Amino acid sequence: MKMTTKELCIQGLLTALVTVCTMVFQIPVSATQGYIHLGDSMILLTSVFFGWKYGMAAGGIGSALADLLSGYAHWAPFTLIIKGGMGLLIGLIADFTGKREKLFTLRNMAGGVIGIIWMVFGYFIGGGILKSSFAVAAASVPENLVQGAAGMAIFLVVGTAFYKAKIYRIVSEK
Repeated sequence: MKMTTKELCIQGLLTALVTVCTMVFQIPVSATQGYIHLGDSMILLTSVFFGWKYGMAAGGIGSALADLLSGYAHWAPFTLIIKGGMGLLIGLIADFTGKREKLFTLRNMAGGVIGIIWMVFGYFIGGGILKSSFAVAAASVPENLVQGAAGMAIFLVVGTAFYKAKIYRIVSEK
């Protein structure tokens, strides 16, 4: 895939945004030995506004970098796949384009919910592998659902602000 300089810069910025938002505000969760963060909301925004390619790369790489830089390197390979898949699913399901000028559609919301369900399922599988017990990994499901719901709520607030600022016009020029 050939990318223009502008597209490469946008991808780098979006990846950095996911990394920073994942790292800046972390609430440790003892059941998962992980943390709740703001990065999921940025994966949602990236995937809806920019599409699946940007969402997949920013979600996977940005979140895996956050794991590496935050001392959770053992999770990074799982996170790369889980969050990359999350961005992919959201971006493929979402239908936002600057031409439609409508952000909160059923497809965009469904994409977010399906992406979050994928994330919860992925971390359940990853936790089962890392802990050698799916019963132990099941304890992470409620915390991951809270993380996903918080990400969706932040997406709704920030997405509304972006929509009112007509950011979609700039995005559609990409």
